[in-house]
Parts: sequence; structure tokens; C-alpha cells
Amino acid sequence: MKFFIDTANLDQIKDAQELGVLDGVTTNPSLMAKEGITGRNNILKHYVDICNIVDGDVSAEVIATDLQGMIREGEVLADLHEQIVVKVPMIRDGVKALKYFADKGIRTNCTLVFSPGQALLAAKAGATYVSPFIGRLDDISTDGLNLISEIRHIYDNYGYETEILAASIRHTMHIIDCAKVGADVMTGPLSAIEGLLKHPLTDIGLEKFLADYNKGN
Repeated sequence: MKFFIDTANLDQIKDAQELGVLDGVTTNPSLMAKEGITGRNNILKHYVDICNIVDGDVSAEVIATDLQGMIREGEVLADLHEQIVVKVPMIRDGVKALKYFADKGIRTNCTLVFSPGQALLAAKAGATYVSPFIGRLDDISTDGLNLISEIRHIYDNYGYETEILAASIRHTMHIIDCAKVGADVMTGPLSAIEGLLKHPLTDIGLEKFLADYNKGN
């Protein structure tokens, strides 16, 4: 399972990279704005800054919702850095853009996916990643993990190579549950990843080991 961090904060990205388990980054205009990154040129530069920190894929989102606009923006983003993956919304013109980019060899991440049918369309169009938003489904009392499981079943049936990127991860157990049902990638906050480190018996065991060692010193 690949671990992506969902942020535009460079310090958090550096911390995740230094942990040694980071495979990539996802971000969006809202996360950029949260870090005070606004304006087209500043946003483009920030994407490059992120690429210079991490070794893996960095999803960069188009703003346009029409086909030609998405193509123009996507080509600019893809030219920024070889690690850039163009993030495209799951709408009619988005599916067309996914197919266009696939034919051009430009990698894509189909975002805002909330149903197995949408995920099937994204795979058919050649998306590199598909991003079901499980946290947002949980928010409306819908089983987001079941969506991951359904997509996994469909993709395995037909051998689609599109990777399932579980997005809108809210907490550590989301990561564990997504791993159980076969998500290829998770993206979420650094705190959710760091939560995997924690167990009270680890702390108790380490404390005892150190205490026993110090008895002889």
C-alpha cells in the first residue's frame, strides 16, 4: 500500500518524507489557500517545490470544468515536473480529458469519485489513479469502505491497472480498513499516518527494557 499525504504544507511533507514511508502527495486549491498560496504562478511554483521534496507522484488539480480548459491546464501542469499527476474531476468532460491525457501519456488522478460506476468510467478512460472520497461518504452515513471494496472487485474482474487511491482519510483506522479491503494507495493527514506508530504495549515494553538495562549501569 502506498502512503500519500494530503496537504500543501511543506513542513508536513518534509516530516513525512523523513519518516521514510512517503510515496507521494495529493493537494488541491483549498489546501493551497490554507497555506496562503494563491495566484496561478505561486501555485505552479508550489507544486514544483513539493516535487523537489518527495520522490513519488504529486497530484496537481485542474480548475477548469470544460474539456479544452482541462486539457490546457493539464498540459501546463504535466510540463512542470515529471512527478506531476494531473487531477481531473469526475464529470462528463473530465472523462473525455482522462482519455485525452491517457492517449498522450500524461498520468491522471480522477477525483471526487463517489460510486462504483464513476470508478469504472475512470478506469475505462485510462486514469492512472481513481480517488474515492471515503470520509465524505462517512459524513453522510454512507459506507465509504464498502465503495473501496466494490471498486477493488470490479477492477480485479477485468484487470484494470488504475490504482485505487483512498482519499478523504480522516484517521488511522481508515488506513487499516482500506488496507484490508485492498486500496492501492491512501492519502490523508500526517497525523493519521503517525497514528500507526502508536500502541500502549510498545511504550510499556520499551520502558521496561530500558529500566532493566539501566539496572546494571
